[in-house]
Amino acid sequence: MKAAFVAGKNRVQLREVNTPEVKDGEILVKMRASGICGTDIEKMKGESVTGVVLGHEVAGDIAKLGKGVKDFDIGQRVAVHHHVPCHRCHYCRHGDFTMCNDFSKVNIDPCGFAEYFRVPEAIVSGGGVILIPRNLSYEEGALLEPTGCCLKAITKSELVPGDTAMVIGCGPTGVTQIQLLKEMGCGRILAADIIPERLDWARRFGADQILNASGSDFVERVQEETEGRGTDVTIVSTSSVTALRQALYTVRKGGRVVIFGAPPKGSSLTLDASIVFIREIKVIPSYSTSELEMNAAVELVSGRRIDLASLVTHRFELGRFAEAMRLAARSAEALKVVVTNK
Repeated sequence: MKAAFVAGKNRVQLREVNTPEVKDGEILVKMRASGICGTDIEKMKGESVTGVVLGHEVAGDIAKLGKGVKDFDIGQRVAVHHHVPCHRCHYCRHGDFTMCNDFSKVNIDPCGFAEYFRVPEAIVSGGGVILIPRNLSYEEGALLEPTGCCLKAITKSELVPGDTAMVIGCGPTGVTQIQLLKEMGCGRILAADIIPERLDWARRFGADQILNASGSDFVERVQEETEGRGTDVTIVSTSSVTALRQALYTVRKGGRVVIFGAPPKGSSLTLDASIVFIREIKVIPSYSTSELEMNAAVELVSGRRIDLASLVTHRFELGRFAEAMRLAARSAEALKVVVTNK
């Protein structure tokens, strides 16, 4: 079967590998849809702070069950989370599930961009295999994982209904966050990006005001739009350190900045730390998600309270994976790129 791998800096390739054999408690899934995430692009560029396995926004059909697997049947449509916490350790008891030492020890095999992938027993027994409701497509099932990530970030922001929020970075997760902010009672939503096409998408998905973040007057414009206070919450949905710096200077006193996009490995931020102190700005990182948010995402999407289907602008068969990655890396040309497997 075919599976995708990083083949060097800015290079990916499909290779012929053996179809994984399932052991006791494991599941084999035929991939039907797999979304390209910004972290996949970072892995291709050699900038990722996570592992090198490609593809974690996956959905497909159960093709084989290992001995002892219960509650699942061959042919069922599922979305799979690539990591699961133990739910027993010190971190899990404090609700920090993605900090669990077991969280990233397991992954789907060989990757999410493969004709078939094996789901380890820890993921199966840990709740990482989620049935896709009948009214959702494979593509929507694949996007449950990034939606769970977005939902976790907004939950950590401690959003109060009526708050003014800003999303910096209006790619697929950014516009998903815009939808979730509106659904969760946000009073006013600002959207910022340096790419005009993405600002258009932000408006389409519910932003009340769009701002080009490349302008020299960006900070002043945010102040104008927020009656001189700044935003209550700003979510940095891009890996740009410049965007993070802008967030710290545009959030209100006592406001919350959520770091959602993973900054490149080795990047640094220079700022006047006294501003963070004297203004009591809360900086809140939000990494990944757990099956808890993914299940909550199922309810939101199947209830048609947010729209994931319209995020997908381009589709490529697995055999054109390298082409799909090149397009996804050119962010002005695509919103969400999905790889499919018939």
